[in-house]
Amino acid sequence: MLKIVSCSLFFIILTGCKNEIILPYYNTPDFTPIFIDDESQANKIISHSISDFEFESDKDIKVSKSTLKNKVHIASFIFTQCGSVCPIMIENLKTLEKKYKNSNDFAMLSFSVTPWIDSPEVLNFYKKEYTQNSNNWYFLTGKKNKIYDLARKSYFAEKDIGFTKDSTDFLHTEHFLLVDKTLRIRGIYNGTLSLEMQHLIEDIKLLKNQ
Repeated sequence: MLKIVSCSLFFIILTGCKNEIILPYYNTPDFTPIFIDDESQANKIISHSISDFEFESDKDIKVSKSTLKNKVHIASFIFTQCGSVCPIMIENLKTLEKKYKNSNDFAMLSFSVTPWIDSPEVLNFYKKEYTQNSNNWYFLTGKKNKIYDLARKSYFAEKDIGFTKDSTDFLHTEHFLLVDKTLRIRGIYNGTLSLEMQHLIEDIKLLKNQ
């Protein structure tokens, strides 16, 4: 089983007199990078994208795939009673929040992996207590099986890359997933490492400008 430290990969293509940096696509749970120098060909080559979903947010409103239209987004998986890695992950996500809290083409989704505990009210309190309470950072809850199914089948979220557990097994991963405006996975990062956030910020900038 492979445990990832960083998957902030990019490919530099020489185009005339300037270098063009391209982020890979990830089409499978083992996160084998696929580089496409012609973005118009992505629809033919990349079959995987984030499935449709609808969950309740900390604001007690529904958040769905349509919320992410024309937005780059980050997905993370946390729970409010986590006392180990989650506080570190939240601190690192706050680095992104500070930079992008006024950005209309960017969003952060933090899915609760203990939704039977983390109601919208609990998440609302948690967000106000530990973040800047930005409008484009959503803490999400809902039915466990639906969250776990989306996490594992759409975001390929798991502690060990390429290792898929049964949907009933507890989900806990420190990874952040970077998803582009077409809902395709473009990066995976260790959410406990502050250095990774600098790589992530650079990659977000690339996708926002596409």
